[in-house]
Amino acid sequence: MTRNPEQVAAPVNEELGFYMLAGAGGAGPADFVAEAQEGERLGFGTGFISERWNVKEASSLVGAACAVTDRMQIATAATNCNTRHPLVTASWATTMHRLSHGRFTLGIGRGVAAMYGAFGIPSVTTAHLEDWALVTRRLWHGETVINHQGPMGSYPVLYLDSDFDEDIPLGLVAFGPKSLELGGRVFDDVILHTFFTPDTLERSVRIVKTAAEKAGRDPDSVRVWSCLATIGDHLPEEVRQKKLAGRLGTYLQGYGDLLVATNDWDPAQLQRFREDPVVQSIAGAIDQVATPDQLEHLTSILPPEWLADAAVGSADECAARVREEFTYGADRVIMHGASPTELAPIVTAYNAAKGAQNTLAARSGGLTPLPLTS
Repeated sequence: MTRNPEQVAAPVNEELGFYMLAGAGGAGPADFVAEAQEGERLGFGTGFISERWNVKEASSLVGAACAVTDRMQIATAATNCNTRHPLVTASWATTMHRLSHGRFTLGIGRGVAAMYGAFGIPSVTTAHLEDWALVTRRLWHGETVINHQGPMGSYPVLYLDSDFDEDIPLGLVAFGPKSLELGGRVFDDVILHTFFTPDTLERSVRIVKTAAEKAGRDPDSVRVWSCLATIGDHLPEEVRQKKLAGRLGTYLQGYGDLLVATNDWDPAQLQRFREDPVVQSIAGAIDQVATPDQLEHLTSILPPEWLADAAVGSADECAARVREEFTYGADRVIMHGASPTELAPIVTAYNAAKGAQNTLAARSGGLTPLPLTS
């Protein structure tokens, strides 16, 4: 990996993550290598990759990220378990695990049933996700699976290598209570959705940890990631509106009922949003195609309390809001929806506050320090 010797890498914050090629992917995969390297230089503990069926194919990007970094965990959040044969996915994950010297996390998600139906792909149930995870772990530990009949499908033989004995972390992007329980029961990382309220975050963490305990697992062994939209005011106003009102509006377009119900928001407000003439005039994902005037209008009609569930303001204010997520039970936080360059001032402020609090804790002996830097 080529590094600029003048760019000194920051200590690793294991508790922080970011998405590479956030959203639709910026200018595309040509930006990817630089983002991965910059994220690692800034000290992010994990770089996440979300898959889109255009130029964000997960296996290619994971390989590139593993090749050009050497400290940062690389994780999908998410790819799907039903769009590749289970042997292909398990083999790819093992390859990335070994290529990265154990720095790869295979994160999956349920996906969108309507999209699967349109493309002729069988949809995924919670039982499918669990069955797939358990079978995949068996394959990673050298087992031969004969005549498997289960929610993930029917397979006469599944086999990789009898010499395999791989402990590869599995992540799950989870939204509803059944998925959260599954995450605690079977997975190593649970990645939550953006724009969760503090109450929703606390409840989600509680569901995951309780399920882990009931399954006989150490609840602390399951890492729950808050996914926090992070938008500093050092960015141009149009960019901030796209990342805040635009992004939330896009989620409300796609699965507004689920997000509103999960956060216990007022469904009448969602209906007013849907009936708004400007919203109805936007042909496509709001955060991708809306004009500055349309984004300004959306900012004015969305309930302020819905927009408040994000880190906004100065670098110090954003860093403080990130730290606040730990008080609601999150084990780790993804600074969501921004590139490493856009997040750099916020990471600097976070590190300064973290160092100051840890120093104070060490001196007083009575305060709980922020997560330690490795």
